[in-house]
Amino acid sequence: MSNDQDQRRAYWAEQLEQAHAFMHQVLAYPVQECGEKMIALEPAARAAGVRIEFSPKKHALGLDRLYYLRAGQIDGFLAAGEEMNRRGWFMMVEDGFRTRKMQKYVGRQPAVFDAILRSVIWELKGEKPTPEFFRRRSMTLVALMPKIGTHMSGSAIDISVFRIDNGQEVDRGGPYLEMSEKTPMASPFVSPEARANREAITAIMRRHGFVEYPWEFWHYNGGDAYEGVLLGQKQPARYGAIDWSVEEGSVRPIANPEQPLNSTEEFEQEIAAALIRLGR
Repeated sequence: MSNDQDQRRAYWAEQLEQAHAFMHQVLAYPVQECGEKMIALEPAARAAGVRIEFSPKKHALGLDRLYYLRAGQIDGFLAAGEEMNRRGWFMMVEDGFRTRKMQKYVGRQPAVFDAILRSVIWELKGEKPTPEFFRRRSMTLVALMPKIGTHMSGSAIDISVFRIDNGQEVDRGGPYLEMSEKTPMASPFVSPEARANREAITAIMRRHGFVEYPWEFWHYNGGDAYEGVLLGQKQPARYGAIDWSVEEGSVRPIANPEQPLNSTEEFEQEIAAALIRLGR
């Protein structure tokens, strides 16, 4: 058992280090924001007659989730949903665009923060992480800066997939926001069925302009720095981190997208509170 656990820990640590290196590539990738408007996904799906569901759960701080993508992605989004319908599935969009406030606090929600902390403590074989190490892991798991958080570009969605006939979730090896060695898209620690489902869903999304984030089996995006790095593209990404609201409607590039959204002091405070919640 200990050998199996050691293998799982080693794999998870290796994957997170690879994701950390990827984030630095994203930080260096050029972006030329195109200013393309944001489009609401729910009315677009209804108008197209495509069955796509949207999570009713609140976001960080009890904020409403913002199910929007850039205008150039809408046709691909609907086509992916329609192809899933023909297969007997429907897409559940779990998350869409995130404002600065949403991105800042998404990883600080107690349920999410505690899940990350438990994962880090498990990786460290029971040791409490330093704020610096926890910050390193959080950089990959919840995107600490606007430029590396493609939800802030309006170019990414998190999804689950369900069967139309019985409403059961399609097995991908874990639920949305799984935080373990099962989380990477190519994890060897999920069943053959779950792996096949991940591959089938990814193939559908790829056919319609969305690339998979290798370290989360639920995240798909396109037209941004993630896609540029993952596909080895040379041209600048057209979608970058933006300030946008439903009320204002205008898309404004964030001036300093590499600026962290949370300070080391804030992480120290959150870790202390989480350790109390976890009884450590």
